[in-house]
Amino acid sequence: MPSSTDVGFRLTAATGTHRGDRAYQQDQVAVVAHPRLEGCVMGIVADGMGGKSGGRKAADQVILTARQLFERYSPDDESPAELLSQIASEAHLMIKLTAISAEEEPHSTIAGFVITSDRCAHWMHSGDSRIYWFRGARLVKRTMDHSYVQRLVDEGQLTEAEASSHPQSNLLTACLGTAQDPTSTSERLEALEVGDTMMCCSDGLWHYFTAQELGSVLYSLPPREAAELLISKARQRARGGGDNLSIAIVKLEALD
Repeated sequence: MPSSTDVGFRLTAATGTHRGDRAYQQDQVAVVAHPRLEGCVMGIVADGMGGKSGGRKAADQVILTARQLFERYSPDDESPAELLSQIASEAHLMIKLTAISAEEEPHSTIAGFVITSDRCAHWMHSGDSRIYWFRGARLVKRTMDHSYVQRLVDEGQLTEAEASSHPQSNLLTACLGTAQDPTSTSERLEALEVGDTMMCCSDGLWHYFTAQELGSVLYSLPPREAAELLISKARQRARGGGDNLSIAIVKLEALD
């Protein structure tokens, strides 16, 4: 019997965004197929903060920088980890350079992953936008937020459930555009298998779901339908007080 690593695969993907109950949309999201490398894909989400349009400009800058650097990416010249690190540092610099003095200082989270043609995945994030890796419906791993409440969870002072309803749950300990150099966490994941799903999203979405709920939806529905269902469910659960939300999904499927 062939193992799952021998099976041919295709990548199916979808993105979704919603303004939530906010006056402005400051989230940006993209899934980008590499122009020259077959089977190489990047998913990325940015949750902007600051002023009326400052946050949106910061998030736009993250996506623009990511697209430009990914299109130039060649595995002969740099590793996916180096690519993701460069996206974070260049986007951080561009946000600082284009900060508008009349507004609050613009900042943005970043959560991005690259899947290469050999089915390896790499991810990087700064802030509280998350990346999840599911095998079927089971959570294999997710990123850990750069936030005040995550620090309290790590120290054993809060449970995950208490953290989500904590009054300071939106306090970040890292993001792009700050005075100091950005803190980002990156990791190389083991080989993905057919049936695996990579998903990144802003806190406006993950805040309303357990990992089990996310895994169940991503496993049972194609990416587009999964994105639509998760966004509509998050909107219901927000009860009129929802943040901007965004999601990018990439699923490895067997060739027919």
